[in-house]
Amino acid sequence: MKNSVAHPYMANSVPALKQEMLDSIGVQSIEELFQQIPHEHRLKRPVNLPPALTESELRRHLVTTLSKNKTAEQNLNFLGAGCWQHHVPAACDEVIRRNEWLTSVFGEPSSDHGRNQAWFEFCSQLGELLNMDLVGLPVRSWGCGAGHAIRMASRITGRNEVAVVRAIDPERLSVIRNYCEPVEMASHIKVRLIDYDPATGLLDLDDLRANIGSETAAVYFETPSYFGVIEQQGAEIAALAHAVGAEVIVGVDAISLGVLSSPSDFGADIVVGTTQPLGVHMNSGGGVSGFIASRDEVRYAHQYPTLFISIAETIKAGEYGFGLSLFEQSSFGLRDKGNDWVGHSVYMWAIANAVYMAMMGPQGFEDVGKIILQRAHYAAKLLADIPGVRVTFPSGFFKEFIVNFDDTGLRVADINKRLLALEIFGGKDLSHDFPELGASALYCVTEIHTQADLERLANALKEVIAQ
Repeated sequence: MKNSVAHPYMANSVPALKQEMLDSIGVQSIEELFQQIPHEHRLKRPVNLPPALTESELRRHLVTTLSKNKTAEQNLNFLGAGCWQHHVPAACDEVIRRNEWLTSVFGEPSSDHGRNQAWFEFCSQLGELLNMDLVGLPVRSWGCGAGHAIRMASRITGRNEVAVVRAIDPERLSVIRNYCEPVEMASHIKVRLIDYDPATGLLDLDDLRANIGSETAAVYFETPSYFGVIEQQGAEIAALAHAVGAEVIVGVDAISLGVLSSPSDFGADIVVGTTQPLGVHMNSGGGVSGFIASRDEVRYAHQYPTLFISIAETIKAGEYGFGLSLFEQSSFGLRDKGNDWVGHSVYMWAIANAVYMAMMGPQGFEDVGKIILQRAHYAAKLLADIPGVRVTFPSGFFKEFIVNFDDTGLRVADINKRLLALEIFGGKDLSHDFPELGASALYCVTEIHTQADLERLANALKEVIAQ
């Protein structure tokens, strides 16, 4: 063995223990474990790592580095675009920090200290919110949920094209394209982008008609859209899709459903989205949770890549048990022969979501939805009154809206840099991804913003534009 001492951070990494593990699996060296990797794909030079630090030195280095960041707690934040700053009740954090959740090992019977019941409550509550009967355990993100749903539709219909609204988060579209696989792959799904109406931000129905047909497995659109626009043509879109035999997949912001109709009410077959607004903090580098839901029909249930939780009576009257369902069709049960690999799981967030939904209830969702609507529209009115500033789609939006700065002669990047000096995170710059919108930014307003916050933003924009 090359190393004669333990790794400084792992006291049990002594050579004797390493050799014991190698002996137990029947190999002579760690090198044998990597023989299946072709030599041309392996690094042939030492990795130029910095000098090793002690644990205390490393912690100090990381804390010093991270202190350079400016957080949404320190600055007034109007960024959204896929990960939003919502209020997270203290109870959500308290519950998921309990030992029975933090120490649970997935897949082991001994790990279910109420875990399965909590997951069942998550699926049940989300199903009620979506008005859908079948909800799988969460996947990593909204994009993953949409990608899986499109592959489900392709398997259900036997078709290999999908129509996707162009007013979509570029990152989410990138994830969808990955799920649709390269053109060289036998199971490649062709993505056709459907334009939006430049006057309203709504999906262009004429463009949809021209781009769907007998090869279309599904039509995917979102409400609210990436631009925050509430899609008012859901029933017409669903009718056009169903007329050509395609499935209808709708992406939705779950926190909007206290004031907006569920996609199932206007013809959605599969609904996807993220539960990050439901009791999950913003985080960088980790999954923020995606969901897939549908009607409880065999043709949908057997195409899910996710796990399900079921409830059943036990031999004791009044007692119920909770367990995994349709395990055999998943990658957990069939490995590479499963419907899809579900990848990195975010099951801890399902428990946080269950706590949040239980605390909110129907009235709570209605209240927070109304607050977001009112404050977002109030903010839009304040900004539209600033000379040189206009709101691109001024009516029918939820939480997010596009602000255009063309008439100021300034780039969004310049405006945001000046706002940052005033400890404000401005809107997401759309200039690169949607150049047809000009110097535009996507602003986000949620229940955490007060009237004073919105007036501070308006005054700050007046100041930076006048500079």
